[in-house]
Amino acid sequence: MNARAKPASFADVGYDEALARARALVPALRERAAAAEQARRLPAETIADLDRTGLFRITQPKRWGGMELDFISMLEIPAELARGCASTSWIVGNITIHHWMVALYDERTQAEIWEANPDAQIASGIAYHQGRARKVDGGYVASGTWNFSSGVDGADWNMLGVTVRDGDKVVDHRMCLVPKSDYEVIDDWHVLGMRATCSKTVRVKEVFVPEHRALSAYSIRGGAAFPGAKVHRNPLYQVPLATLSSHPIVAAALGNARGALELTCDAVKGRSTSYTGASMRDFQAVQLRVGAAGARVDAAWQLARSDCLKAQEWAARGYIPTVEEKLAIKRNAAYEVTLCTEAVDLLHAMAGANGIYDSYPIQRLFRDQHALAGHFGFSFDIHGSNWGFAALGGEYKLPTL
Repeated sequence: MNARAKPASFADVGYDEALARARALVPALRERAAAAEQARRLPAETIADLDRTGLFRITQPKRWGGMELDFISMLEIPAELARGCASTSWIVGNITIHHWMVALYDERTQAEIWEANPDAQIASGIAYHQGRARKVDGGYVASGTWNFSSGVDGADWNMLGVTVRDGDKVVDHRMCLVPKSDYEVIDDWHVLGMRATCSKTVRVKEVFVPEHRALSAYSIRGGAAFPGAKVHRNPLYQVPLATLSSHPIVAAALGNARGALELTCDAVKGRSTSYTGASMRDFQAVQLRVGAAGARVDAAWQLARSDCLKAQEWAARGYIPTVEEKLAIKRNAAYEVTLCTEAVDLLHAMAGANGIYDSYPIQRLFRDQHALAGHFGFSFDIHGSNWGFAALGGEYKLPTL
């Protein structure tokens, strides 16, 4: 029997190289996007490409063979991939932030997962109210049903949010890491768009989770109070989770909108109207729509990038942002996705009757954009009003923030 091959290490890969690897995959991702949608999961070739290039492991600690890049990488690298396939970007954004989160857990948890397989994929169910747990000797007993567990078909583990109660009193919120043998996957992912993310529902019943695999949300609100801080000093891991956890998937909206802009410009350059034969490029209405879409994409990109860099800078100097500052970032994330959705809508409307054909690529990007925009983290009605309430002197309370 052959000895198991030594896992690849990407500890010497820098940001520029990682971004170049993502950019090089875009043409292949575009070619595979339709088949991925039909299969409702990423193709094996795409998973192999992402493993080979290390793009799942951009924020995994170097001691475990990851790149340990700055937080901005979780925005910019998935955004590059989204130019080719929004579902691929969404999965990469989820897997990378989960690798980042594992570094926050007790060192025993990191060893349990990454010594066996540093490429291990981890899905999640992030809504704490969908799970419940009670404290027992040595850990917690958890139950619950979580929807939207992206990438669950290929996951080895799942990170499930639970509300811990003592009787009727809420005493904690925990993220419980459980192996795939401990949860059931319910195949209910039949949706409008983002079909290849296989964001299915998962369920656990009375599963024991040891203490070291149940991370308190109160320790990851910024600063170095989390268990993993004993071994990971990089300020990367001190960025407040609940504040910026949406940004790796904001990336899918940014890249999808940019991809729609690129494909539209390519199509318009060589297209004439069906009835008059006039060049589409010469219509001022077309020029204005392209200009308006481009401005929205660029504005969203700059705002998202600015907030990620700000968060990394705060962490580097040990600053924990106020609740109002945290809510502003969450407000911005929702607004960024709103801008990207408006951009895609402008471009899709330009397609006219061509836009209703399955063979026209913008229609898939249009559906993907509206599907991803339905994420709770992207509701401007919620996050805009939350920040507005705090800015107007209201006392906003959310223990996990």
